[in-house]
Amino acid sequence: MGSVHAYSTAQGERYRVAYRKPDHSQGSKRGFTTKRDAKLFLASVDVAQARGEFVDPAAARTSVGELGPNWLARRSHLKPSYFRSLESAWRVHVEPRWGAYQVGRIQFTDVQAWVSQMAAASSSTTVSRNYGVLAGILDDAVTDRKLPRNPARGVSLPRKSKKRRVYLTHTQVQILADSAGDRRSLVYTLAYTGLRWGEATGLPVRDVDALRRRLAVNENAVNVGGRIIVGSPKSHEVRSVPFPAFLTEQLAAECAGKRPEQLVFGDGDRHLRSPDSRDGWFVNAIARAKVTDRAFPTLTIHDLRHTAASLAISAGANVKAVQRMLGHASAAMTLDTYADLFDDDLDSVADALNQAKAQTVVVIPLSQQPVRTAISA
Repeated sequence: MGSVHAYSTAQGERYRVAYRKPDHSQGSKRGFTTKRDAKLFLASVDVAQARGEFVDPAAARTSVGELGPNWLARRSHLKPSYFRSLESAWRVHVEPRWGAYQVGRIQFTDVQAWVSQMAAASSSTTVSRNYGVLAGILDDAVTDRKLPRNPARGVSLPRKSKKRRVYLTHTQVQILADSAGDRRSLVYTLAYTGLRWGEATGLPVRDVDALRRRLAVNENAVNVGGRIIVGSPKSHEVRSVPFPAFLTEQLAAECAGKRPEQLVFGDGDRHLRSPDSRDGWFVNAIARAKVTDRAFPTLTIHDLRHTAASLAISAGANVKAVQRMLGHASAAMTLDTYADLFDDDLDSVADALNQAKAQTVVVIPLSQQPVRTAISA
């Protein structure tokens, strides 16, 4: 319950609402021009408290800049590379634009205008990440009863366009590997096992099982701000990845003379850095491959992972096997990612159904056949 009180101002009579908050402290709001508006506000406060939805108007004056650091700090458990991207989004994009705003003053249309402005100059991934940081902070404000609802939710985001993938053939993989010099075995490993760059460059000698032809993927080495940080694989789950027999000798050569804890690729002690995208060994290998094959495509290191999926599927591997090899969270994720590679399977299903139908002969006894009657003119 509460009360409404009139008071005088230079602009005329105004009304102030006094009410008791759920914690039994005194709350008030002033500036109503009519007594009716003041009573309506008091009624809304009573209803909100009865429903457990009361939001203290004073709490809504908290700024985004006050809430942002705490929101970010609670995400320090995330993968270092992902946390860095969130921290960068907050520092570069969200705080400069929204830091001084009180959460209660942010409007849906303001957020939509900001998103649309970013979409005109940045990628859909960048826009979604920046928006996600702001929306997450405002979700906290709702949870802490500083807002009745999140004004950022429901905003239209730019649609993400699918990245072009390159799938090499066996012949093209060989051409690229032969063009890579002392990185030959690394190219083969990436293209035939589907390991991520950080998983391959973080692979220690002890995790190579030459007898079973398995690679135990327990670690992932990621470059975060110029510093290599070793952690668990992207899916947080270790996995065993098979490799073809022809790789056995090459991996053995990479491991020769190294201790179990040393790295398979490189000098054994320092993690290989991602090759420079302008003048690194991988770009130069592609250039040399184009000399051998003028139709050789331009690709990225990560396209070798896509190539591994393509070669496995074309060899007859089912989606569950490909999922386990790549370390995807589910077979559905593998299908979503590589749906285009299973088009031939759809043709096979149709052909198999047609063949099964052709081999099926159904004999219907004369007594059960429908009787055809002639229709006289």
